[in-house]
Amino acid sequence: MQITEHIHALKIPFQIPISPGKTFERFVYVYLLLGAEICLIDSGVQNSAEIIFAYLEKLGRKPEDISLLILTHAHPDHIGSAREIHAATKCEVAAHPDARGWIEDVEIQFKERPVPGFHTLVGGSTPVARLLQDGEVIDLGNISLEVLLTPGHAMGSISLYSKEEGVLFTGDAIPQTNDLPIYEDAAAAVASIKRLKGLPTIKYLLASWLDPLAGSAVYKTMDAGLGYLQRIHGIITEVAAESKVDDPMELCARVVKILGLPEVAVNPLIARSFVSHLKSDGSVKSLTFINGAV
Repeated sequence: MQITEHIHALKIPFQIPISPGKTFERFVYVYLLLGAEICLIDSGVQNSAEIIFAYLEKLGRKPEDISLLILTHAHPDHIGSAREIHAATKCEVAAHPDARGWIEDVEIQFKERPVPGFHTLVGGSTPVARLLQDGEVIDLGNISLEVLLTPGHAMGSISLYSKEEGVLFTGDAIPQTNDLPIYEDAAAAVASIKRLKGLPTIKYLLASWLDPLAGSAVYKTMDAGLGYLQRIHGIITEVAAESKVDDPMELCARVVKILGLPEVAVNPLIARSFVSHLKSDGSVKSLTFINGAV
């Protein structure tokens, strides 16, 4: 799907195995920035390289034209095909320093964050040759990208802003209302969305778990993301006020039920998100959302 003269979006479906014979359907977007050379933002899950290369061939380009692969963060659906793409194209792989460890040694990531079906989603470790810093500008010739550190969803999570194109790539920095709430730090996620809201004249929002958005829908989606985090925080506040919950999975089950999310959401990853709303003593943190403190 062509977004602007230079930017294309490619939607890649995949499945997460959750039990024998049962899978959870997902998709992820990767983005191609076309010029004399090609910049690829994120790599999708394992075996996505075939889809990406086939799309390039339809455009009359070759996989070898990819000179830079930017990884917005280190989760499986973003780095899954990085090793294969790097091997095929010899492209430079770039990421934030805080994401580097999980990209260069995926077994560390699996140990610290064991996603179901991890090894079916990730093709292996990949060396990161370029470390991206907050505020750095990546010059791609016909387009430039400003690196914005937007933690919360993941360590070393970055967004990329092209001022001349009016395009913002957010990875998974903005949670999707009523979708699986996956983040490491609720307070950081709120601060990151607020930072993105402050960018001027965003014409297109290109996220990983959302179809491309344009116009007024861009800022509405950011507000909706903040609203979703605020709703979750409010529910956790109520649950904590009723009785002290020491078991993260019990907290997860209770919050998921109130949110009306599917049973698959009762898992350690979601529990990790909800626990980030709590202080070390089990009380609820004070977070500032759209309309003030909660």
